[in-house]
Amino acid sequence: MSEPLFLKPVLHEKIWGGNHLKTEFGYDIPSDHTGEAWAISAHKHGPATIINGEFAGLKLNELWDQHREQFGNAKGDVFPLLTKILDANDDLSVQVHPDDQYAAEHEHELGKTECWYVISAEPGAELYYGHNAKTREELAEWINNGEWNKLFRKVPVKAGEFYYVPSGTIHALGKGIMVLETQQSSDTTYRLYDFDRVDATTGEKRELHLKQSIDVTTVPHHDPKLNTGVSEVGDAKVTTFVQPPVSKYFTVAKVELANGSAEFNRQGLYTLVSVLDGIGELEVDGQTYDLKKGQHFIIPNPVKSWKYSGNLTLIVSEPGE
Repeated sequence: MSEPLFLKPVLHEKIWGGNHLKTEFGYDIPSDHTGEAWAISAHKHGPATIINGEFAGLKLNELWDQHREQFGNAKGDVFPLLTKILDANDDLSVQVHPDDQYAAEHEHELGKTECWYVISAEPGAELYYGHNAKTREELAEWINNGEWNKLFRKVPVKAGEFYYVPSGTIHALGKGIMVLETQQSSDTTYRLYDFDRVDATTGEKRELHLKQSIDVTTVPHHDPKLNTGVSEVGDAKVTTFVQPPVSKYFTVAKVELANGSAEFNRQGLYTLVSVLDGIGELEVDGQTYDLKKGQHFIIPNPVKSWKYSGNLTLIVSEPGE
């Protein structure tokens, strides 16, 4: 029988984390400084566990290695995508990620292009997104002199917005923002600035990576032009935020359903789904699965069509290349 793969998120404590992953999504968080739920993850730093069906108990990376047919016999040593929910109770460090070539050479993993769907944002919340340097020499000078106010670009943010963050983009979530992040499956981060914070466990400031940041930052910064589109599938409104060729790594869309139903047919090799709000049902191969806020699942390759019904807000992604 073809069936969806529901997953148990892996929770990570962070210096900037809070408790909204519990209060908003009902997760059993380890502390009130929980910053990330790795919801659909096969990364070695936090692989999610399958909780239903014949593969229950397997980690997602184990399923990828042992049953590649579930993913359309996709190529690649590692499952390519990672879905997270982030709770920025304080500003994250301002950072930048490498592309595939630099990451392979220096970190032995994938590069990190990512994107954010803004779940919620407190009044006045801002993102760090991009920079003002015109040349790499100017970038290096401002970084080495700590001229952060001159360098960093801040953007006001509100719920429902979407931001695409290609590798090489200086960025950070600001205080009071929750996002669903879709990214390449990489945990490589180069910190530029961390507000001189001291880690409560070590009593030390967290490591910075100024040389690597200068190496990998795209200069000058340009806001990406997204190929966004809106369509209707059954009773559902589908907003596609980014897709190839703008993003070669993933397609990301929002599916909104209000007291209705919608049937979808397979497009990519497999589909990643996060339930951001609402209550409803998923029907696959004659079986019905209850859906509620905070669930995450994969619709594997053997499933060729499926149906949602109820009141649901979903973020859906598929691999690109």
